[in-house]
Amino acid sequence: MDLSIIIPIYNEEANIPTLYQRLRSVIDPMGVSCEYIFINDGSRDNSLGLILDLAAAQSDVRYINFSRNFGHQIAVTAGLDLSRGQAVAIIDADLQDPPELIPQLYAKMQQGYEVVYAKRRRREGESAMKLFTAKLFYRILARITNVSIPVDTGDFRIISRKVVQALKQMPEQNKFLRGQISWIGYRQTYVEYDRAQRAGGETGYTYRKMLRLALDGITAFSDVPLKAATLMGFGATGIAFLVLIYTLFQRFFTTNSEPGWASLMVSILFLGGVQLIAVGIIGEYLARLSANVRQRPLYIISDTNIAVPEAVERG
Repeated sequence: MDLSIIIPIYNEEANIPTLYQRLRSVIDPMGVSCEYIFINDGSRDNSLGLILDLAAAQSDVRYINFSRNFGHQIAVTAGLDLSRGQAVAIIDADLQDPPELIPQLYAKMQQGYEVVYAKRRRREGESAMKLFTAKLFYRILARITNVSIPVDTGDFRIISRKVVQALKQMPEQNKFLRGQISWIGYRQTYVEYDRAQRAGGETGYTYRKMLRLALDGITAFSDVPLKAATLMGFGATGIAFLVLIYTLFQRFFTTNSEPGWASLMVSILFLGGVQLIAVGIIGEYLARLSANVRQRPLYIISDTNIAVPEAVERG
């Protein structure tokens, strides 16, 4: 198999037929053997029915149906686990990432690159807040991580079988694939494009999910938040010491001092806030450590037309 295309699906019934047609229109002229792997991530609409119809009519369509919603990154991981192509492309079903770019990504890979990712020049149809938060996140992540994660990129990319095998050796539960792929290394490059607005349906990526993905990325590749908590502790101690000096000065060298109510409340509230922030940051790391220790399977497959290896069935 030359190429596998992984398509995570969550409530995308409005886009699946158009997506498949556009994919076939660009993949067929390439003259490569290709499989299309749709991963139904607990959709509540008719997405699964459309996928099953495609699989019944087209021998190159594969599907994986989860027992419930496990999340976008886990859906992509399942596709990677069961893919067979020497090259694997990852694309969302909302048609914001154009299928017509895949031949360019594939051609770039033939030049000797193991990873070719799509870098966004512009993002149409997205709110100013989402654009701002996305831009801010990528730049903060680039500064605080010890891995060079490309800015203004998503999961739309093509990777080699060598990279897929490396990803299978990374067992963490809280997946952040674009960071993991950067961490693996090898020769990587990009192709620029203009991202279109969503073709149909509603995005499943709410601000809450985006924040959770951001936390997964930061905690997986950076210990800066822990260091920041330590620095805040030292800073709070220093400020508390200054407040102590001020309180003593007011008590012994002035006559208009109130018995310390204001300074006491300021100290308690400030120190309490810093402590809660530090405990919260540590808790985020401990939660992810706990998830990895439990070693639950990343996903449960309810139904598929792909022969599932025993190792994948065991999770």
